[in-house]
Amino acid sequence: MGSSVRAAILLAMAAMASPATAMPGQFEDIGTLEARVVAALDAEIGAPGGPVAPIDRRLKLAPCPSPATIDPPALGAVAVRCQQLGWRIRVPLRLAGQQTAAMAAQPVAGPPLVRRGDPVELIAQGDGLTVSTQAVAQEDGSAGAHIRVKTDAKSPIIVGEVMEMGKVRIISLN
Repeated sequence: MGSSVRAAILLAMAAMASPATAMPGQFEDIGTLEARVVAALDAEIGAPGGPVAPIDRRLKLAPCPSPATIDPPALGAVAVRCQQLGWRIRVPLRLAGQQTAAMAAQPVAGPPLVRRGDPVELIAQGDGLTVSTQAVAQEDGSAGAHIRVKTDAKSPIIVGEVMEMGKVRIISLN
């Protein structure tokens, strides 16, 4: 057996032995990681003490050869890590009294002042400074309601509070 054939066989055996490289295109199951985090915290997603939101399903992590470890909560988050491969993700936690995005987006009583698709003036205010730009409402909202808006098709969602008809004050960038 030639050395190149032997090297190819050894390389193939190493690939089969290594779960991270055994089957390209397979990734860590994010749903399983999420379920383990919820179980470890004994709190559902959005509940006080639980994750603020589901883990982003767009994450593509190499499969961990052994179960990933979940660190104790620290600084408002838990870390989920795979020691063997060196990856780590941070899962933010909902602290007591903190609103979730779903709670903030609940409609406030009254007629909608802004409708989905309406152009709105997005206003950011600071110490003696007011900046505004045009945006498009992504959902209906009454006075005081928190709604999502976008400044253009490629921009990220911005959460704002409906002030009056056609005016939204910036709350946060998400």
